[in-house]
Amino acid sequence: MQNLKIGTVDFSQVDPEKIKSATLQTLGMTAGSLILVFVLGILLGLLLYQTSGKSNPLARLLYWVVAILVNVFRSIPFIILIVLLLPFTKALVGSIIGPTAALPALIISAAPFYARMVEIGFREIDKGVIEAAEAMGANKFQIIYKVLLPESLPAIVSGLTVTAISLVGYTAMAGVIGAGGLGNLAYLEGFQRNQTAVTIVATLVILIIVFCIQAIGDIAVKRIDKR
Repeated sequence: MQNLKIGTVDFSQVDPEKIKSATLQTLGMTAGSLILVFVLGILLGLLLYQTSGKSNPLARLLYWVVAILVNVFRSIPFIILIVLLLPFTKALVGSIIGPTAALPALIISAAPFYARMVEIGFREIDKGVIEAAEAMGANKFQIIYKVLLPESLPAIVSGLTVTAISLVGYTAMAGVIGAGGLGNLAYLEGFQRNQTAVTIVATLVILIIVFCIQAIGDIAVKRIDKR
């Protein structure tokens, strides 16, 4: 971007290699955390759905324990959560800086949020479909993988899309305290060194990533949803 200047913004300050490296770090953090968020979110959402409204004391206790943990961790602002988890992150990955160090906070903050979306997807399933499966002799496990998951798949994918976009935003915040990625580049190279062009380009790349995730999610939902 040599000699490219628009108004007072000098885009020759932007190093394409740094943008590329930061973009890969952001994508790596998002994808890596999203995989575990998907697994944990499905399990937690299923647990919440299966234990909700049960008369069994153990089931009721399990529901309230899981519900409280989910509500607590999805309510804590991410920037505060990542600071609170620094000792845990240090013990787990051996460092508090870098893309890998951001993963625990990304997963712990996003999994409860996604779990609630999965639970809502399960609740939207027509009760008649579940009752029909039970009448045909389906056991709990068969109902889960033959009824609950297939019937709620559009909601699950839609929720995953929203969660992935949230994770992109979280990685930007994590970058401010040394996790790397586009957020780190925008803050250190752009804001602290007064290089506005770097901040603008990093922001545009984040927007492109978000638009791509949303487009992929929309296409997937349209293909899955047969209603």
